[in-house]
Amino acid sequence: MQQGHYQDAALVLLGHGSTLNAESALPTYEHAENLRQRGLFAQVLTGFWKQEPSIAAVLRGAYTPRVFLVPLFISEGYFTEEVLPRELGLRTADQTDFARVQRRGAQTLYYTRPVGTHDRMTDVLLARAREVVEQHPPAPPLSQTALFIAGHGTGNNENSRKTIERQAELIRAMGQYAAVHAIFMEEEPRIEDCYRMAPCEHLVVVPFFISDGLHSYEDIPVLLGEDPAEVQRRYRAGEPTFRNPTVRHGKRVWYAASIGREPLLAEVVLERVREVEGLSPAV
Repeated sequence: MQQGHYQDAALVLLGHGSTLNAESALPTYEHAENLRQRGLFAQVLTGFWKQEPSIAAVLRGAYTPRVFLVPLFISEGYFTEEVLPRELGLRTADQTDFARVQRRGAQTLYYTRPVGTHDRMTDVLLARAREVVEQHPPAPPLSQTALFIAGHGTGNNENSRKTIERQAELIRAMGQYAAVHAIFMEEEPRIEDCYRMAPCEHLVVVPFFISDGLHSYEDIPVLLGEDPAEVQRRYRAGEPTFRNPTVRHGKRVWYAASIGREPLLAEVVLERVREVEGLSPAV
C-alpha cells in the first residue's frame, strides 16, 4: 500500500469499548496510532459502541471524500451486521441486508468485514504463539507442541465458533504443530479439556479476543487451573495472572496475551481496506 494512495480517505477503526475496563479500547487506539504514523490516510479515527467517541458521532469528524470503516471484531454477527451498520446509518432496524459501499452527500462510505474473519489472522495467531514461548524459554519444538485457540463460544452466535474453528483448520493444515484445536469457555470442547486433548507434553493457549479483559485476564487462567484468589491478587498487583510456563496435569503450558494488540493486526486492517476500495457504491 503506497503512501499517497489514500490521501483522499479517512480510516475509521470501530471498537467495542467499555465503560468498566479502560484497557478494552487499547488495541483500537494502538493500531490507529500505528497506521496514523505511516501517513497512508488523510485521517485515522476511532469510534466505539460502549464509550466515546461514539460510532454514531465519529463520521462527523471525517472530512474526506472516501471513508473506510473497519470493525475490530472477531466474527460476523449481531454487532458487525446489525449494531454497527445501524449506528453508522448504513441500514435501518428492519432491513435484512445493506450495501457495504454507500454514497452519503459528497462522501463514499466503505464498510468492511471484521478483521477476525480474515485468513491473515492465521499470521497473527502464530505470532502470538511464537512470542510467548520465546519470551519464556526454553521453547519446545513445534512438532512436540499442541496449539489451542481459546474463544468464548455462545449459542447466540454460531459464527463466533466458526471463525475460531476456521483458524484452527488453517494452522493445522500447515503441519507445524503436533495438534491444533479450538477450545471454548461456554461450548464443547471446554478450555479445561486442553490437557486431555493434547497429544504431547507442551501446550500453547492463545485467547482469540480483540481486547484483554475479564475473560483473558481472569476467567481463562482459572479454567486452566490457576487459583481464583491468586489470579485476583496478581491482577490487583499488576502482575501477569498466569505464570509462563506452568506445569499442570503433567503438561507444560504457555498462555499468550489476546491477539488484539499484536502489531500484525494493522496489516489485516489494510487488507480489509484493499478488499472494498474498488467496489462501486449502491445506487
